[in-house]
Amino acid sequence: MTFSEGGQFEGGRVRKGGGRRGAVVAGGGGGVAIIVALVYMLVTGNSPTDILGGTSADAGSTGEQGYVGECTAEQANADAECRLSGVVDSLDVYWAATLPEQGGVEYAMPEVVSFTEAVDTGCGSATSATGPFYCPADTTVYEDLAFYDQLSSQFGAEGGPLAEMYVTAHEFGHHIENQLGLFEQADRSGTGPESDSVRIELMADCLAGMWAGNAATTEDPDTGVTFLEPITEDELNQALSAAAAVGDDNIQRRSGGDVNPEAFSHGSSEQRVKWFSTGYNGGTIQDCNALDASTL
Repeated sequence: MTFSEGGQFEGGRVRKGGGRRGAVVAGGGGGVAIIVALVYMLVTGNSPTDILGGTSADAGSTGEQGYVGECTAEQANADAECRLSGVVDSLDVYWAATLPEQGGVEYAMPEVVSFTEAVDTGCGSATSATGPFYCPADTTVYEDLAFYDQLSSQFGAEGGPLAEMYVTAHEFGHHIENQLGLFEQADRSGTGPESDSVRIELMADCLAGMWAGNAATTEDPDTGVTFLEPITEDELNQALSAAAAVGDDNIQRRSGGDVNPEAFSHGSSEQRVKWFSTGYNGGTIQDCNALDASTL
C-alpha cells in the first residue's frame, strides 16, 4: 500500500520518545501485554505485542524538536517513521468524520509516540518487549518500529507497509473504543475464548479494517489528495497475514506449547482475520462491536 503521489504530511503528530534504559514493563491501570518466551497474557486494551528491540528508522526532516517533521508521500513510502506520521494523519481524518457520525462522539486525537528501548507512559514504564500498545491513562499510542521486523521474523507475517499500518490502525481502534466508553464497560482482566479481553482486541481489528477499507478514498483536507492508493490483493494479504500472525493460537504454537484457548487474550488467527475483514468489507462501528456479538 502506497501513499498517493502529491501527498504531503506536515508532521508534528508523532513524538520521538527516545530510549531509556532500566525501565520495567508497564503494569497497573493501563496494563501491557507481556510475552515471556512468546507466551503472553493481556490484561487490558493493547495490541499485537511482544519480544522486540532495536531502533526505529530515520525519519524526514525534524520540525518541532522531538517530533517527526514534514514528510512527502515519497518519503512515507520509503521510511518507517514518515510512514507512521502519514498513517496517523489518515487515521485522524477518517475517525474525525466517522466517529461522530456512527458513534455520536467527537473524535479527540490521541498522542502518538515513537520510542526505542524504553519509554515512560501514563500506564507505567514500558520496554521494547511490550511491543506497540495504547495506554488509556494518557490516551497515547506507543510504537517501537522495530516491532515490524519481529512481526515477520518471529510471528511469520508477510510484512509490508499495509501490515505496519494495520498495527497502528489497531492501536487507534483501542482509542476509539476508549472514547466510546467500552474500556470501562468491558472486564479486561480475564482470559478465554469468549472473554472481554478477546472481544476488545477483535473489535480493534475490525475498526482497523474499517479505516483500511476507506483509506484509498479518504482525502487529505490540506492537499485534496487521497492519502493512499487503492489496496491491491497482495497488500490486503499483508494485513490479513499480520492479523493472523498475532493470533493467540499462532503465538502459542510458535512458543513451543500447546494451544490453550483458556489463555486467549487477543483471539485466534481465524478470528482476527474475520473481524478485520468485517470492518474492511463495509462494516460499521456497530458491526464491529464484538462486546455485544453472540458469536466471535
